[in-house]
Amino acid sequence: MKDDTKQLTDKQQLTLDFIQQYLATHSIAPKLQEIADGIGISSRGVAHRYAQALTDAGFISIDNNKHRGIHLLKPNPHRPESILPLLGKIAAGKPIEAIPGEDQLDLRDFFGHNNFAVRVQGDSMIEAGIMDGDTVIIEFRETASDGDIVVALIDETETTLKQFKRSHKGRYIKLIPANKEMEPMVYEASRIRIQGVLIGQLRKY
Repeated sequence: MKDDTKQLTDKQQLTLDFIQQYLATHSIAPKLQEIADGIGISSRGVAHRYAQALTDAGFISIDNNKHRGIHLLKPNPHRPESILPLLGKIAAGKPIEAIPGEDQLDLRDFFGHNNFAVRVQGDSMIEAGIMDGDTVIIEFRETASDGDIVVALIDETETTLKQFKRSHKGRYIKLIPANKEMEPMVYEASRIRIQGVLIGQLRKY
């Protein structure tokens, strides 16, 4: 894989590393002041300049209409492919606040740079074969197709693992459990941000 980070300065690379780590830990993007604090500078304006350089290089996009509008567009090649961050727990019942984790999963060459792992908590996806305590592998994506099982961020605060479906010509999003005892959750599309799509699953016996 071509290492596009060779075009970045040390500070720009540090900024990219911080953004990726912040997203992995908190499941939301950092503010510019948090980036500045995280990379050891005092100027929010300088942090914005570094972020803009990452935008120009195609690593991130910035939605200026959102409070935390930074999105990763492509993986950071400096992260080893064999290591996936284990980010914490994901709700498979009612949405819960994301719980950061510090573990890692060494999966060798099975998964690439653009993936992460979360551990399932709850039984709302059992009819899809996803059980409480399973670890699921998620590919970072900002969009999904109807029927995909996704990590959805609700109101920029809570994450949940559910099947994705658009309704009312895309004005609403249904997050559908795979458990006949539970009802779908319906939200205005503006309240939902897709953080990734399920691509794999691990279970330890």
